[in-house]
Amino acid sequence: MKRIGERRSSTTLVVTSLLAVLVLIWSVPIIGLLISSIRPKSAVQSTGWWKAFVNSSDLTLDNYRQVLGGSSYTFVDSAGNIVRASGDNLSQAFLNSLTVTIPSVIIPLLIASAAAFGFAWLDFPGRKTFFTIVVALLVVPLQIALIPILRDYQTLRLTGSYLGIWLAHTGFGLPLGIYLLHNYISTIPRDIFESAFLDGARPMVVFSRLVLPLAVPAIASLAIFQFLWVWNDLLVALVFLGGTDNVAVLTQKLASMVGSRGQDWHLLTSGAFITMIIPLIVFFSLQRYFVQGLMAGSVKG
Repeated sequence: MKRIGERRSSTTLVVTSLLAVLVLIWSVPIIGLLISSIRPKSAVQSTGWWKAFVNSSDLTLDNYRQVLGGSSYTFVDSAGNIVRASGDNLSQAFLNSLTVTIPSVIIPLLIASAAAFGFAWLDFPGRKTFFTIVVALLVVPLQIALIPILRDYQTLRLTGSYLGIWLAHTGFGLPLGIYLLHNYISTIPRDIFESAFLDGARPMVVFSRLVLPLAVPAIASLAIFQFLWVWNDLLVALVFLGGTDNVAVLTQKLASMVGSRGQDWHLLTSGAFITMIIPLIVFFSLQRYFVQGLMAGSVKG
């Protein structure tokens, strides 16, 4: 027994060491991106980001001020020169991304969880047929639906509006959401629902008081997927919102910065790190539910 315990401890130590190495490798680009975003242009173009650990006196937040600001301003660089710079107005794009992403996550979560509950536990004509159609929609490429939907939006005058892109992201995210949540909700013991129905609870009450609290891990996993997809989306936003400054999201502004500021790595890294902040916060906030929700959703199909 002592040898078995020693083997397990040594295996745990090896696995922990490998995970630590993987985390370090994954973190190095993010650390380099962050440090480059707070270094002046001259330092970024002349030395590597790791040199900041040797000489940290030239670190500055002027890069963030420039990419977040919407108007021209002046500042003093590390050499003492007065520099006039024009802002890239990423602050407005940041708010636009939040305006697009939050409803585009909440709406499909509510619809997908309700639909998954219905497919899993409610009896109605054509239940299996409709669920098969939903699963089949997972293999339909997103790109082939953009032009037909855009034509309908032009008829309904939804192009360039937030409502249009909310509906688009909801429609594109529902097949995966329904499939993932159905696999999880269908594993909930039947006795729970039978007891609730025998007590006279309506399906809406069962859904809101039983299904939603019990399906939190799967809902959190789906929320991470949907949030990352919508937040990092460029194609759908460009098609349905357009590229004007008042509605442009972060990915559109960052793409325009790559074209207009291709040599200004100090500004590109600042803009890139701004786009990463919210996804990192969302992922680390919900990560404890992530693996649990995926594993439970893969047990029963």
